[in-house]
Order: sequence, then structure tokens, then C-alpha cells
Amino acid sequence: MAHFWTYFRRVTLALIVAAGTWLLWPPPDGDRVTGMPERRDNDQGVKHVIRFVPGHQYMPGTTPFGLGEPLEGMTEVVRDFEALFPDTRVDLVTVPGVREYLVTQLSSGNAPDIVMVNVEDVWVDVHKGWYVPLDPYLEAPNPFIREKGDPSLPGYHQWWDMFKYQAISRGKAAPDNLNYCISFDMVETGIFYNKDIFREVGITPPETWDEWLDSMEKIEAAGYIPLLMNRHFFNDWAVDLVFDQLYYGLLPGIDLVHDPVREQYLEGYLDWDEICFLFQKGFFTYDDPRYNELWKHLYELRQYCNQNLAGVDLAREFVTQQAAMVWMSTPFTYRLSGDRQLEFEWGVFYLPRFTSETSRFASDTEMCVIGGAGTQYEVTNSAYQDTGDPATSERLERVIALLQFLTVPENYERIVNEYASLLPNIIGVPVLPSLQPFADILERRYTTTKWTYTFDLKFSDIQLRMLELYLNDGIDHAEFMDWQVDNLNAAVQNLMLRKDIDFDLLEQRWQALAPVRAEMEGLPDD
Repeated sequence: MAHFWTYFRRVTLALIVAAGTWLLWPPPDGDRVTGMPERRDNDQGVKHVIRFVPGHQYMPGTTPFGLGEPLEGMTEVVRDFEALFPDTRVDLVTVPGVREYLVTQLSSGNAPDIVMVNVEDVWVDVHKGWYVPLDPYLEAPNPFIREKGDPSLPGYHQWWDMFKYQAISRGKAAPDNLNYCISFDMVETGIFYNKDIFREVGITPPETWDEWLDSMEKIEAAGYIPLLMNRHFFNDWAVDLVFDQLYYGLLPGIDLVHDPVREQYLEGYLDWDEICFLFQKGFFTYDDPRYNELWKHLYELRQYCNQNLAGVDLAREFVTQQAAMVWMSTPFTYRLSGDRQLEFEWGVFYLPRFTSETSRFASDTEMCVIGGAGTQYEVTNSAYQDTGDPATSERLERVIALLQFLTVPENYERIVNEYASLLPNIIGVPVLPSLQPFADILERRYTTTKWTYTFDLKFSDIQLRMLELYLNDGIDHAEFMDWQVDNLNAAVQNLMLRKDIDFDLLEQRWQALAPVRAEMEGLPDD
């Protein structure tokens, strides 16, 4: 039986990769993949065909959440681009969200010219030459802004200057300090809540974590589910926020690497090499009281959530008023705003801070930002297939021009603000009123670290499975810690084999910060 399942998995993976290869293989003339209706009648004079994955948020012809009219903003802007460059055609395509499929296309040079991938997933492949570093273009003027002739306009001197959320956009530099990503828009999470239920129970959005837990007790006593969550939100968002609340006060003594490029945007961020070093110093182990406490806070929060954390349709229980709150991201705004059958008033607040009543390690600072770049565009090696050399490729220049054209404010607004889903990341483009609460949240500082992107997928998968088991009382805290420390140790060892970590430099910085740590409590060596 074991041999059968091994065979079954291998055959299934092979079929996925094969199907993906077929879907993205350059189509014959007259049978091209396109998401754009009413194309020009012929392709006479077309020299460059750019294949672009805009993502489901902007795919022409789709109707988000089944509400409103089909999207056409991207179609209109791309048509305008083609009118400027009659020798260029832009095909908007969809691709499977399977890493094996994308790797197959990238390694064979058949990937779309512009793909949408979380840049943290790109970082693991940058040494393979699959992606184009965008720094030379971002540090140069945007030609479509330069031609307006106004030096005061963002983008006139550097394309970089057009992006509103500089900390997040520039903070997406890879470990090699090069940028492979255009942070096209922003996404943030928040607690959507039923104002009618809050009024019925006699509560308001909480100011502190303890107030929140008290409020959820009252909601539960009134017969409602206090908070809707799933296991992925616990494993990603909740881990990062609680970690930050417990460790933020330690940063002056444990933040060992100050990258000259990113530090001005990601102050105090703990990168993978720092995590590895700190782990060897006893952090994130049994001897680290903050790390032990992190998971206990998540366990406590879980007691107020829906029974099945593996469920994915959280919206149903919220809109039918079975639950008072749901933790979701900005696209859910459009789902609620467009629901004409919704029978209650809703609002948004962010998770409240820890205080000394919550933990002796509480930094007593506002919850940080865990959202950030939503749609992230990367340029692949397919973009310079005309010459095989990025330095001489006319085709690559045209691909970059498309991205630059999309970020011109009047073009960009037609795409991103077509409906209330994601926040604009271009200066001068207004925020839709229903998304303003999330824009306010994004004014906060960025998170201390992103655990799900620090190590490989194996680490994240194991943490996800064991955390769900722990939250559902399948294992106790001690057993979960055994799993977590073993998992972290394996991930650290694997990373040390793959990366050249300068432990000597980290140790020097560690020793230099010893006087700072001497004033701190609850360190692993206490």
C-alpha cells in the first residue's frame, strides 16, 4: 500500500507539471492565450509579444466575489500602452499556483515575461538567473513621468520615488541586496466586526489584549462565536504579531545586523542569519521564556474561535451573524460592501496591544504591520529571450516600460481603484473610503520578523501541522515545544549548509551589545 501511495503522488505531481507546461507553452498563431476581449483585428507589425500574469485581482473579464461588473481597468490601460507601442502586443494570462509548475517554466525559459509571485519565494531562486534585478530601472527616471516635464513629480528623478510605502517596497530587497519585485499594491489584515452584536453585548473595539479577551467572553456568553480564524492565520499573522509584542523590547540588544540599504525602511527587522545565530544562543528554545509564552497566548486566543480551523469559508458564518468578528484582509471589504442582503452594520479595528497585565515581557507598543506588498510583479528571464542578454535586449526594455506605464498615477488608479480590494502604492492615487482603516494601519512600523518566510517550506509545513494539533488539544505545550525546537534546529542546520553566514561578525556584534542586554530580563541565559 505504501508503494501505491508513493507511486500515486509521483504520478499526480507529474500530471500537474505536465499540465502546467502545456498551459504556458507558447500557443500557435490564432490560438493565443489572452484575458483581453476585443483585441485589435490583426497583429500586423507586432514585434514583441509580452506575456503578463496580472493576478486574479485584476484579471479582465472576472467578477470579484460575483459582485458588480466584470473588471476592465487592466484591459483599458494595456490598450493604451499598445497604442503607444504598435509593435508590441500584451497577452494577459493565468497560471497555476503551483511552485513545481513555475520552476519548470522558469528553468526552460518558457515562463511569462512578468509573473506574480510572493518575493520571498523568489529569493530562494535568485542565484539561478531566473529573475531580472530591477534596481537599474527603479533608480532611473520613469520615462512616462519624465516626459511630463515637471521635476517636482514623483518618478521624474527615480521610479522608486513613485511608491508610497517605501519601507515595505524597498524592504523587499533579496538577501543579495538586489530588488526583484515591484510592490504594485498593498494588503493589510484587520478584525472585521459586527457593530450590531457589539452594541447588543455592550462592548466597543478593545484597546488592549486583555480587554479583547474579556469582550470575547461576553460575546460567547451571548451565544455567538467570538472570532473566526483558520490555521493559516494562526501560523502566519498571529505568530508574527504576538512574537513582536514579546520581543520588540529586546531589539536594542539582539538586532545584530543593520543593513545600510534596508535598515532605514525595516528598522529592527530580524533576518534569517540573525535568527540562526540567536537560536544558537538559546533563543526560540525551551530556555527562552518569551518563546514558550508566545504559543500559550495563541492557545488562549484559540479558545474563542470557530471549532474547525481547517475550514476556509469564514465569510459565511460572519455574514449570517453566527460570529461577531472575523480576521481577514482588505479584499474582504469589497465582499461586505457589495452585499445588498447584509443585515448588519460592520466596521474594522486592528488587534490591540499587550500590556503588563498580559505579559511581563509586553513592550506596551501598538501592534505592528504584518501586511505589506499585495500584488508583487517580477520580470523573468523570458523577457530578454530576443538576445539572451539583459544588457542588449530591446524586448526587456519594452517589458520594463509596461510596468512603468502601469504605475503612472492616472493609469494606476483605473486598475487598483476599480473596486475596493487592495491599497494603492503609488503617490497621488487616492485611497477608497472603505479601505481607509487599513491605510491607517499601514502607517505603523513593520513587523520584527516573518517566521513563515524565514526558513524553507518544510519548516513552515511542520509548524503548521503541529501548531494546529496543539491548538486543538492533540498534544500539550511541552510536546509541542519538543516538535517546534526540533523543527527549528533542523531548519537552522539546513540553512547553515546552504548559506554562508558570517558568525564571527555576528558574535562581535553580540559582544558589543552585552551591556545593553545586561539591563534586560528574561533572556535565555538568565
